[in-house]
Amino acid sequence: MKKKFSMLTIALAASLGLVACGTGEGDKGTTTNGEAKIKVGMMTDSGTIDDKSFNQGTWEGIKRYESEKGSIVAQYIQPGGEATQDYLEAASNLLTAGNEMIIAPGFKFEEAIGKLQGENPETKFVILDGEPEGGVAENSVAIYFAEQEAGFLAGIAAALETKTGKVGFIGGMVIPAVQKFGYGFVTGVAYANANLGTNVEVADYLYNGTFNDVAGGQAQAGGMYDKGIDVVFVAAGGVGNGVIAEAKQRAEAGDDVYVIGVDVDQYEDGIISDGSSVILTSAIKRIDNAAYDKIDELVNGTFTGGQVITMDAKNDGVGLPAENPNLSEATQQAADEAFELIKNGTIVVPTELDEVTAMLEDLGFDASHLNLSGN
Repeated sequence: MKKKFSMLTIALAASLGLVACGTGEGDKGTTTNGEAKIKVGMMTDSGTIDDKSFNQGTWEGIKRYESEKGSIVAQYIQPGGEATQDYLEAASNLLTAGNEMIIAPGFKFEEAIGKLQGENPETKFVILDGEPEGGVAENSVAIYFAEQEAGFLAGIAAALETKTGKVGFIGGMVIPAVQKFGYGFVTGVAYANANLGTNVEVADYLYNGTFNDVAGGQAQAGGMYDKGIDVVFVAAGGVGNGVIAEAKQRAEAGDDVYVIGVDVDQYEDGIISDGSSVILTSAIKRIDNAAYDKIDELVNGTFTGGQVITMDAKNDGVGLPAENPNLSEATQQAADEAFELIKNGTIVVPTELDEVTAMLEDLGFDASHLNLSGN
């Protein structure tokens, strides 16, 4: 009966222009001791489930819990569009399928989750990088990340590893999460110049305006590399795939260029034919852990709603990957030391433009040629 119901759900999703996916193990519906498995669903943001960024990182956390614990059935659904009504239709399918928790990675879900949480008080909702419109209800949790801290570490790494003395930044949409990555990056470069003996310029600082313009991202990266920039930090979702493609193409031709990835460790995405990678490091957000932890609370009956949570250096919610093959030992040590200084509050990375400007002035860094806000 469960298999028939699952197929009906998928068929219904298809009829609405949606894409749903379950797991083979999940279709069994019970744990090894015969208990019913809890169903957990996810809606994808812009792009696909394998976007090598926010969607994929969230899904990996959900699937890791399913694999390790065996007590849930994981399902994702790709909305037919990016309007609130599309998200409501996708959520309706997940609710019909019996999902007890719905995880939504991205600020675009704020209005939809705001409606859903009130209409479905028995369902738990987790929104990443945003808050439900109208406030966080008792059956919901909003999770933010200190992107500026991860960006700061990326800036230090870029400043210490660039060979040309020129680095650049490409953002996606002009939203706080992306702006904070950029603010952290430029202040990290400035910090390195003032404290670590570098003399590096942030030579270009652009926004693409989307999270899915792959060709545009490749063109923007190409323009930066042509200017002599050899390290580009991209915080732009699927746009980053174009940036990585451009770097790989140039690296195959013998150019010494790099990309700093975002959200998840993108090292493997940058591997070229000789086995090396164009990914210098990645500014990661432990979105996988955020999803994993909230599922664990659901399963164990400890889920506490009505909260706005920030994952930062203090709770190991952001940072650089544990392993960075392209960073020198000295660079890794400098990044680790900066991470500890952020963690203990010695370094406070700003999140507002006026604070960023003040910090850059204090560090003697000229950013007058950059449109830091993106507006």
